Amino acid sequence: MNQHLKECFDSCRPQVDAYLKQLLFADAAGRRFAWPLDEAMHYSVDAAGKRLRPLLTIMAYRLCAQDWQRALPVAAAYELVHTYSLIHDDLPAMDDDDLRRGEPTNHKVFGDAMAILAGDALLTEAFRLLAEEVDASSAVVVKLIATLAQVAGRDGMVGGQAIDILSQGQADGRDREFLSELLETLHKRKTGAMITGALLAGVDLAGGDSDLRLRIEKFGMFIGLAFQVADDILDEVGDQDILGKDIGSDRELDKLTFVSLFGLDEARRKLFNLHREALLQIEPLGAKGAELKALADYIVERDR
Repeated sequence: MNQHLKECFDSCRPQVDAYLKQLLFADAAGRRFAWPLDEAMHYSVDAAGKRLRPLLTIMAYRLCAQDWQRALPVAAAYELVHTYSLIHDDLPAMDDDDLRRGEPTNHKVFGDAMAILAGDALLTEAFRLLAEEVDASSAVVVKLIATLAQVAGRDGMVGGQAIDILSQGQADGRDREFLSELLETLHKRKTGAMITGALLAGVDLAGGDSDLRLRIEKFGMFIGLAFQVADDILDEVGDQDILGKDIGSDRELDKLTFVSLFGLDEARRKLFNLHREALLQIEPLGAKGAELKALADYIVERDR
């Protein structure tokens, strides 16, 4: 891991983890009558994830301001939405996975119904955090809420997941150009939108200008797509013990992926090109963009 990224992880991630851990998802009455829901929520939030989206928010915030702890509620909101999506993705009706981050998936521990409710509760808790815990003007808070709603909903992550499900086993008889466009649309929504949103949230909270916002938005789109290409490659050739989840599940589900459509070699070239385009967006930032550059490098080189 690049030194810039390691320093960011070492300095910021413990505070992100501490902030998430101290969130209380129920009052006394809630714990008395609905404690399995609280446990199911914390089970997935407390799992040893990369915390990529919170760190993106913090990195983007630090382009404009230094008091980055102010961004913790926003960063946590993105992590809660991401965690809800993982809980729901793993369900039998979706990807039907048994492992997540090296541990049994939420529904394997708490059952399908409680896993669904835990995801629902995490999603709504994220918007409460933005509405009540962010130290910013009303206009900025409204903008943060609107951005998260857009990147997490129909035009973002949820819409991408719907395309993912509907496209399974549908490659036969379709030309490569159509499938390539479908695949990019799928992943720009399913993965790229939340990554881009996390970055934009940091810029918006810190008061970044429109030129910086546009540059960071483009950077996010490129690294978001690169992240998914890397995921597709790892699902084919990664180490299950390192990844902490089942290998080859995309192939078993007959999913449309960059590897299934283009093959490993071309998928790796795609990853390289996306990485290059992402770095071009932040090149004018000079030394200020060092953390984002290190993050882009990590996405390309990661093994989990």
